[in-house]
Amino acid sequence: MASLDLISIKKSFDAVQILHDISITLADGEFLVLVGPSGCGKSTLMNIIAGLDEPTGGLLRLDGQDITHVAPADRNISMVFQSYALYPNMTVAKNIEFPLQMRKVPKEIRTERVKGVAKLLQIEHLLDRKPRQLSGGQRQRVAIGRALAREPKLYLFDEPLSNLDAQLRLDMRTEIKKLHQRLKSTIVYVTHDQIEAMTLATRIAVMKGGVVQQLGTPHEVYNRPANTFVASFMGSPRMNLAKARVVEQDGALALAFQLGERPKVHIALPERLAGLRSYLGQEVIAGIRAEAIGLATDGIAPTPTQRTVSAKVEVIEPTGANTLVVLNLAGFELTAILEPEVALVVGQETRFLLDLAKLVCFDVDTEALIA
Repeated sequence: MASLDLISIKKSFDAVQILHDISITLADGEFLVLVGPSGCGKSTLMNIIAGLDEPTGGLLRLDGQDITHVAPADRNISMVFQSYALYPNMTVAKNIEFPLQMRKVPKEIRTERVKGVAKLLQIEHLLDRKPRQLSGGQRQRVAIGRALAREPKLYLFDEPLSNLDAQLRLDMRTEIKKLHQRLKSTIVYVTHDQIEAMTLATRIAVMKGGVVQQLGTPHEVYNRPANTFVASFMGSPRMNLAKARVVEQDGALALAFQLGERPKVHIALPERLAGLRSYLGQEVIAGIRAEAIGLATDGIAPTPTQRTVSAKVEVIEPTGANTLVVLNLAGFELTAILEPEVALVVGQETRFLLDLAKLVCFDVDTEALIA
């Protein structure tokens, strides 16, 4: 396998700038996921890495070698496409073997590689079938097998699971994760699905408008989002965001929430957020994940980072494993993830616990993380 360096990559079509000065260093064996909404530039960046498109500016280095203007066939990179791109007139074995044949790999080696890949992906019984005789999941395995057979320095996956149904997508996601753990291969993976990004990646690059908004581990991106876009895009349900004013109450900092004519709610802040004192009297955007909101229980005192608030239940959504509850706090709607057997009714005023150990705050103007 190999390292990959993207250095100040830019791409424009005429006067329209698509990619803005993207720099990412990918170590040997890393699994990088490019994630973002449609039109954010992730597939364009993938095509530049593959050599299917040239950057307007910047450099690409694979294992230290400059490949910016090297032809796709000479980059020693394999790509798995969203549409599988299998040859309909060839058997599974021939589809896997074909790239090796084009590179004039000896017949004996080709045969061994096909057998090895088929065994790894558990498609040995499919080698004599044509693509039309395969299910979507089986076709995707063949497409992955064709990429693996080349034994390249770098693997590229361009939304490979988007054509599969929900259960098959889950199964294939697990298989790709196992594959990476076994092969220790270097992978760049494009998706718009943030759950795929969180479960597969060793690092995630969250993109918007051709700019990398944040580059970090799944834990960093989820728990310390760089801005409100990352906070709302990564996570299901999305992070709860609400404007609040930083005030002083009984000598300590607090957030004051109020929307319209609703009663104001004050929430005292833990010591770790003392840095917000520079925002005293100003508004910030407060963010908290749904799993950091729970039901208050009589007789059980909150922890030092928990705060009790009263909120009105507006929507209850059972999902089986848990229940999503939309509650109204001072006019703001927040979503909480509660136990599946929760006994609540719409319209009920209930006490909830907010775990402020997981509270983050963003600047109102720049929307960047401040605390």
